[in-house]
Amino acid sequence: MNFLERINLLKKEAGKPSPEVVPVSVSWTETSDTVSRHFEFHPDGQLSVKVLNDSRPVIHKISESFVNTFLPSGYPYSVNEGYLRYTQFRALQHFSSAALSVLSTQSLLFAAGLRPTPAQATAASWILKDGMQHVGKLICSNLGARMDSEPKRWRVIADVLYDFGTGLEVLSPLCPQLFLEMAGLGNLAKGMAMVAARATRLPIYSSFAKEGNLSDLYAKGEAISTVFNVLGLGAGIQLVSTVCSSMQGKMVVGSFLSFIHVYSTYEEMRSAPINTLNPQRTAMIIEDFIKTGKVSSPADLRYKEDLVHPGRVIKEAGNVKIGRDLHKAMKPSKFKQLKETFPDEKFVFSFGDRWTDMVLEQNASGEDALRGWLLAAYANREVEMLEDAYEKMNVMIPMLVSELQAKGWHTDRFLDGTGSRYGI
Repeated sequence: MNFLERINLLKKEAGKPSPEVVPVSVSWTETSDTVSRHFEFHPDGQLSVKVLNDSRPVIHKISESFVNTFLPSGYPYSVNEGYLRYTQFRALQHFSSAALSVLSTQSLLFAAGLRPTPAQATAASWILKDGMQHVGKLICSNLGARMDSEPKRWRVIADVLYDFGTGLEVLSPLCPQLFLEMAGLGNLAKGMAMVAARATRLPIYSSFAKEGNLSDLYAKGEAISTVFNVLGLGAGIQLVSTVCSSMQGKMVVGSFLSFIHVYSTYEEMRSAPINTLNPQRTAMIIEDFIKTGKVSSPADLRYKEDLVHPGRVIKEAGNVKIGRDLHKAMKPSKFKQLKETFPDEKFVFSFGDRWTDMVLEQNASGEDALRGWLLAAYANREVEMLEDAYEKMNVMIPMLVSELQAKGWHTDRFLDGTGSRYGI
């Protein structure tokens, strides 16, 4: 066979259609002590699971179904510490809130001159959400930066606003001539509460998402909310038919439900290990580091956070206070001197009688805030010690930042709410 004949033969073989590859399914069986399951991967990428044998007691089947419905996949290993406590108080919060809404709606309708049945009050609670409520939403939408910095505090404030609005509705039959004013103010407060609650939901859920399972956490949280809202509505219907049929009963039971509602939210927020840096958490990190040499995790600090007065200064952390305008915090000459002394730093601070004002540059990160806080703590309010404190800070900061990142803190950004920053 000559060279040309070989080329022709190769062309003919190349032109022949290749044998068709038939996709096949892959299947296997997994067997435990009591359950046998058959798994199959289909050619289209779908996975099907079929239970071949399940000899578990009924109570075990029910408990697994409950876990799969209301807790994230892989629980407890897929979430951070405190999720179960958060979920328990979340359920109690939604239950009390739903029951309270039935009482308030019936009171509103009484004040308007109607005499609704409990069923009518329940139906009306879904539609009385207009008017001033939209104004409340617009007002609260301007506070988004503050909610980023202190989501736990604003989540508690949201429920306080909601209960204030609900309380006005419950009391409206006492002064029916002011029905529109009380109902409008109540809806204004509830509109603000709605925005604050929704805006803080994502950072709270993110603090528990250990494996990037944010959507799963959100879905299971909504399942719990739905179930306990329905139970709360049922309890509310029963209450307005019995002990809350009188105004005195509504006031007593409403106050009790309001207390349970706010307390549940407070405990719910305390259990959330927020892992972003804000002024309060940064000060507590520096305080623990100065005192013990150890770095606290988000779970370590969650019960130490002050949800009522988050702006307090901590002596061991340098008495640092952040957020004031640059021209109020220091004189131009002082600013120029600090920038000449520390030209590469993205912060400046000024020692005052009661606290140390620190102002960050516009693009300062969480690491820059940590550097400034640690420097202020080492200087201990003594200007003469700044040079020595700066050297010590530069030695310790790499270890501090590394440990923080290892424990789950996000050091790439610093959430200071509406704190003023400077630009050059």
